[in-house]
Amino acid sequence: MSEPALELRDIHKGYNHGTPKEVQVLRGVSLRVAQGEVVSMVAPSGAGKSTLLHIAGLLDSADEGRVILGGEDMTDLGDRRRTRARRDHVGFIYQFHHLLPEFTAEENIILPQLAAGTSQAEAARRARNLLEIVGVGHRADHRPSALSGGEQQRVAFCRALANEPRVLLADEPTGNLDPGTSETVFGALMDLVRETGLSALIATHNLELAARMDRSLRLTEGRFA
Repeated sequence: MSEPALELRDIHKGYNHGTPKEVQVLRGVSLRVAQGEVVSMVAPSGAGKSTLLHIAGLLDSADEGRVILGGEDMTDLGDRRRTRARRDHVGFIYQFHHLLPEFTAEENIILPQLAAGTSQAEAARRARNLLEIVGVGHRADHRPSALSGGEQQRVAFCRALANEPRVLLADEPTGNLDPGTSETVFGALMDLVRETGLSALIATHNLELAARMDRSLRLTEGRFA
C-alpha cells in the first residue's frame, strides 16, 4: 500500500485569545488522505476547519501531533525548510481569489512557477494548459478586473496547482459565489483535480458539493464526528 498523500496524527491546537484561559480548537484530530483521493470537510463556523487546513499546509504549527506529507514527517522542520516544503508540496485555495490585479490571468499562474525555478516557457505552457482545463483559456490575457467572480476563482485554482503540489487544500473555495456559479466553478475544480491526479482536502458548507467527493468528514467541537 502506498503512503497517504497527507496524514495528520492526533493534532491538538489551542489559543488564549487574550485571556488566561486557553480555548482548545482542535482536540486530537487524525486524518489520512490517500493518493488521488478528494475528501470534503464539513464544519460549522468556529469548529477549527481553517486552523486544521493551516496546520496541514504548514502555515501554522500544532501544539501536539504530527503532519506527514507524502510519507515525510514535516512537523519539526525549521522555517526555511517548512517554506520550501509548503511551496513544493501544497496548493492553497481560499474563499476569495487574491489574484494580483496588475497581472493577467496567465501571468498570475506563471509567477509562482518562476519563483520555484520553472523556466518562462514551461511556466507559460503549464499556465495555458491549466486555464484550458477549467474552461477559461480564452481569458488568459485578461486582468482580474475584466473577469467574472467565477472566472477569477478558476484562475486561482490554476495558480494553486501551477507548481504541481502533492496535496490541494481548499477553504470554502466557492463560498463567495452565487449557487449557479458555485456549481459551475466546483465542477471546474473537480475536473482540474481529477485531470492532475491530486489529493485534496476541501472544506465546504455545501452538503451537496461535499457528497460529490470521494469521502466526507464532519468536524465538530475540534474532532471528526
